[in-house]
Parts: sequence; C-alpha cells; structure tokens
Amino acid sequence: MGDDRGPSGFVPLKAVTRGAPDAASALAEIRQIYFKTSRRTIDNDFAHAIELLKSLPDEAARSRAHVYMEGLAEMAREWGNTRSGKVEKLKSGKVGRKRRRKEKEKA
Repeated sequence: MGDDRGPSGFVPLKAVTRGAPDAASALAEIRQIYFKTSRRTIDNDFAHAIELLKSLPDEAARSRAHVYMEGLAEMAREWGNTRSGKVEKLKSGKVGRKRRRKEKEKA
C-alpha cells in the first residue's frame, strides 16, 4: 500500500472540519481504515479511528465498531508502537532488566 498519510498522530483535517459524521459513515470509515492500514500507517490510522469512534452517538454503534478497533489494536501490538517504542521494550524485556540492574547496583 503506497499511500502516505502524514506524520504520526495525524488526523485528516477533513475529519475535523466537517463535523461529526453520522454513525453509518463513521463505521464504514473505521472499517475502511481497518482494511487499508499498514505497518507504516498504523499510528495515524489508529488515531483517526479513535476520533471516529468518539463521534459515534451511542453504545450500540460503538459495539459494531468494536471488532475493527480490536483488530487495529492487535495490529499495533504485533507491529510495535513505533511512536513510543513501549511495546517493543516490553516484548524484549528491556524495561525489567534495567530496573533489576539498578536494584543490584543499590544493594
């Protein structure tokens, strides 16, 4: 997928300026984001999907979007959160090793 969606945390201006979409179009857009996301665009896509999810009017509409949001979250976990690197550090165990090393040095 060769589309470039901008820097991390980017939410399209169109999504902000046109106001809250109706529930059906927001759900359709979340679905489209789910199928078109890639390793390179996951951060932007996830941020955009969250903004769309916030615009949904009721719990019934949010529950229909749940499967796509869960899928996006899983992709973000698998591919690693490139913005903060926290997921990769937790997977590799580097966070715990640093803490244990500091505790040994104090003792």
